[in-house]
Amino acid sequence: MGRFPRPRGTKGSLRWIQFLVNEHPDVLTRSTGLRSVEWCSPRADDEYAEYRDQAFLDRLGVTVKKRTLADFWPSRGPQWDALGRAASGEAVLVEAKAHVAELLSAPMQAGDASAGQIRQSLSETASALGATPGTDWSQRFYQYGNRLAHAWFLAEANALPVRLAFVYFVGDAEMDGPSSRREWEAALMVLHEALGLRGRIPRYVTEAFIDVRSVVPLVL
Repeated sequence: MGRFPRPRGTKGSLRWIQFLVNEHPDVLTRSTGLRSVEWCSPRADDEYAEYRDQAFLDRLGVTVKKRTLADFWPSRGPQWDALGRAASGEAVLVEAKAHVAELLSAPMQAGDASAGQIRQSLSETASALGATPGTDWSQRFYQYGNRLAHAWFLAEANALPVRLAFVYFVGDAEMDGPSSRREWEAALMVLHEALGLRGRIPRYVTEAFIDVRSVVPLVL
């Protein structure tokens, strides 16, 4: 179905993203660089559900007219940590992390037919963004690559306004997360280099850093 209810988060990025969407959406909105966002997920009144496949487009109220999602990606695509609609019209997609190890993901694990479609779409995206030839987005940074590919699918293949926000939480001691933005930036430099994207991140992608130590008083 593409809709996945989640438990109330008690730690890590699940805790923080749920808290911000439901209790302090303004903090999350500011991190994206947008003025006003109506957050569609994960909402407490929707079982903190997360969405993927056609369900994430439906949740956002987005209709693709130039190229279908099924043509671009097989089922069981990215499951978004948060989704929103900006007053300016952008569909807002969020991927959140609380510690550096989360940047590494398992390589693509798909059957032969799905794997071929995914590789083709990753390659198409990488080429369109001017990534260094020969880089393989299906390996250790596959999760980052598939999120970027879906943003490209909306922004370029369908000419729709979109904002992809990679949200990195700073100061989450419980998760042994980075204590400074600089630590995240150093790790992201490695990631961008590995994907052949150094200096080539598209304009509709935002890398946001939220210090949970400034958020904690809001929780207490």
